[in-house]
Amino acid sequence: MITRVSIGRINGLYGVHGWIKVFSYTRPITNILNYSPWQLYQHGQWRTVSLSEGQAHGKGIIARLESIHNRDEAARLLGSEIAVNREQLPPTPKGEYYWADLIGLTVVNREDITLGQVEHLLETGANDVLVVKGERERLIPFLPEQVVVDVDLAQSVLRVDWDEDF
Repeated sequence: MITRVSIGRINGLYGVHGWIKVFSYTRPITNILNYSPWQLYQHGQWRTVSLSEGQAHGKGIIARLESIHNRDEAARLLGSEIAVNREQLPPTPKGEYYWADLIGLTVVNREDITLGQVEHLLETGANDVLVVKGERERLIPFLPEQVVVDVDLAQSVLRVDWDEDF
């Protein structure tokens, strides 16, 4: 099974020669240009495209795909989600995780009470926040050792020091 990880979205057009504007989820944002091929998801379909060139432009990224030669072809890609195969990403250092690896993990506190599953994460500036959905939604700061006690990807469990009443 192919595991894809979202790394950005096509959110605009640039010029008349098929360039696109890209909203990058990577940090720094220019890291999205290090990956090719891209997998584009649109209208329920995945499509593989090769990145020809790209660069930072203002506060965003512009890119040209090998198969796109004019503005009309590029316009058909607007709104497409950009993903890469998980295997294209470099391994993370010990204790660091890709957000995509945390989504779906079961969150359990020190008292072995299941709080729910990680639905997504939020970037707040100070620290990332886990959005955990269970019998109710919880926002739990992703603070290793302080709040996040253990991440067991093999067992799909994330252990936290978090009271069930919060």
